[in-house]
Amino acid sequence: MLHPLARRVALAGLLLSVAIAPAAAQDEADPAKRTRLLAGPQISPSWPGADKFGVGPYLDFSRAREGRNFTFEAPDESFGSPLIESGRFEFGPALGFIGKRSARDIGAPLPTVGFSIEAGAFAQMWAAPELRVRVEGRKALSGHDGWVGEVSADYVARDGDEWLVSIGPRVTLGDAKFHRAYVGVAPVDSAASGLAAYRPGGGITSVGVTAGVLKQIDRNWGVAVYGRYDRLVGDAARSPVVRQLGSRDQPSVGLALSYTFGGSR
Repeated sequence: MLHPLARRVALAGLLLSVAIAPAAAQDEADPAKRTRLLAGPQISPSWPGADKFGVGPYLDFSRAREGRNFTFEAPDESFGSPLIESGRFEFGPALGFIGKRSARDIGAPLPTVGFSIEAGAFAQMWAAPELRVRVEGRKALSGHDGWVGEVSADYVARDGDEWLVSIGPRVTLGDAKFHRAYVGVAPVDSAASGLAAYRPGGGITSVGVTAGVLKQIDRNWGVAVYGRYDRLVGDAARSPVVRQLGSRDQPSVGLALSYTFGGSR
């Protein structure tokens, strides 16, 4: 059986490879197209509310026509790209993943939460040339079985594709199923775990901020780094799972190399 992080790496790698193959073929047939691949490690909490960290993939895939900049994507976005574009408004699918959490991971005899595949959609709008606002909602098809969402804004400064800096706030949300899966304690599990029974509702899970930098080194190679900090609030913060076995502080960081090919640049 794959470790949750290994499973996440394998799945992310599969998604990226599916995207790369047709893109590379198209770039050869259409030299006006450019492709940028970004890959590296990221460190993040091993489960929502954890005080321990795991290593997973930091991946991105972008395409642009010759003479145009690559579209901005925040470093902590879900998988997905716009299907509908109208002026400053964009809409498209969103796909997210959360690795399996077992009793061994949490350090207490609580129920396992299986590997979660989340599918949904996002809508975003450029309120100004440097300011993007985005909302996203996803439903878990496995694992926690709940709904999750995020509201975000990013201030973006860039010099074409030579360098890009972004920073902005984040508000994450989860319904009762999501919160009960990760930070709830059913009465039947209370005695075995030593934790007080706790039945959280839905609402805001955390508030935070994300910052990212992407710098092109030469025609092909570049480097990207990002940091994100979230602070659990509301029912998630009051959970005995978080207070006794986890942490309200949820930092993440990632570092990656990028490779650009195609076009004449």
